[in-house]
Amino acid sequence: MPSEMKPPPRVVPDDDNGYFEVLTKAVFQSGFRWSVVEAKWPNFREAFAGFDIDTVAGFGPPDVDSLSGDEGLIRNVKKIAATIDNAAAMQDIIAEHGSVKSWLDTTADLPWPDRRTALGEPFKFLGPFGVYVFLWSVGEAVPPHEQRDEWTGPVPPGAPESLA
Repeated sequence: MPSEMKPPPRVVPDDDNGYFEVLTKAVFQSGFRWSVVEAKWPNFREAFAGFDIDTVAGFGPPDVDSLSGDEGLIRNVKKIAATIDNAAAMQDIIAEHGSVKSWLDTTADLPWPDRRTALGEPFKFLGPFGVYVFLWSVGEAVPPHEQRDEWTGPVPPGAPESLA
């Protein structure tokens, strides 16, 4: 696989902020090569307060304006605003389930199409492929890449070794 198409590493986050970071990366990756996202990611960490959910959820319109002018970021105003909204959605999930991981666990036995829908619903700019990338990146079971749109049952434990 060419290096510009290399997906992010597959790592289970240590905490909710880590899940938020991976989710945000899945949002911003849509429409871009992984290499572009990876090259700018240190700037994203700084701009989004280390992906501290509570801090980012408190961002407002002036922050969106400032971030959309930052050349170190992918300057998509809608995705920047979605990141703030997604932080608030993460707060709601954590309040209801205790952690993002606990929430993910509640969906593990759902048929794949239902799980993909359930995981995409609370978040903006996270479509079916973004959900797939997010789950794969955080070490959750997903169907093989080439079957992700046709898979209908639950996904057994274990997961494909790559997104390709």
